[in-house]
Amino acid sequence: MNFVPVMKRELKSYFYSPIAYVVITIFLILSGYFFFAMMAAFNRFSQSSFQNPMANVNITEMIVRPLFGNITFILLLILPILTMRLFAEEKKSGTFELITTYPIKDIELVLGKLFACSGVFLVMLLFTFLYPVFMISYSQPDIGVLATAYLGIFLMGIAFIAMGTFISSLTENQIVAAVMTFGLLLLFWVLGWISSISEGTLGEIASKLSLLTHYDSFAKGVIDLSDVIYYLSFIAFSIFLTLRSLESKKWRS
Repeated sequence: MNFVPVMKRELKSYFYSPIAYVVITIFLILSGYFFFAMMAAFNRFSQSSFQNPMANVNITEMIVRPLFGNITFILLLILPILTMRLFAEEKKSGTFELITTYPIKDIELVLGKLFACSGVFLVMLLFTFLYPVFMISYSQPDIGVLATAYLGIFLMGIAFIAMGTFISSLTENQIVAAVMTFGLLLLFWVLGWISSISEGTLGEIASKLSLLTHYDSFAKGVIDLSDVIYYLSFIAFSIFLTLRSLESKKWRS
């Protein structure tokens, strides 16, 4: 439990500075725009369906799945901003060497920072619970799809954060950390597109490695154990790489 003081320290640094508020605000503005734009389109389609009884008006298909798909892309853009400071700021300010002298293990240090960033991420998600509440009061979305979509977004978001933590441990420049994290996550993202246009072994490998492909089942209301294992493995491997990075820094110093 030695990671708890580290987590509290990181949470304070997030909320005592503008970064958490700016990121959360940007996230809510973007996701809110997509939600209300989709709700407006759904409302227009619903009204026109009265004149065409054959029209299929399904709020799950028209709003839930597209909305959460857009949210995953928003997270791809903004979560690197949250993770860029985790270790890079410590190195830049010269406090990294001080932290390494604390009576805590590297794994506790990494988990403390990762859980703190994940806490900010959860706050962002909590605000989006207003969208399902509004949809439920307006229509009848598939609750199962809503639940699995949130689970998928949670796992994907933690995977983003874990990779960002690793990248931040490699540099003392926060901008470099953010750009490198976005670039690497985008690579894992577009592998899903490669798998859709490639056949054979290449397409299969790209599908297995794609962050986006493994989210598809969650968006359909299905919890596939292989997708859960993929995200957990992605997170664990990123933590492993972060620990090796910290060990190498100690060895060089």
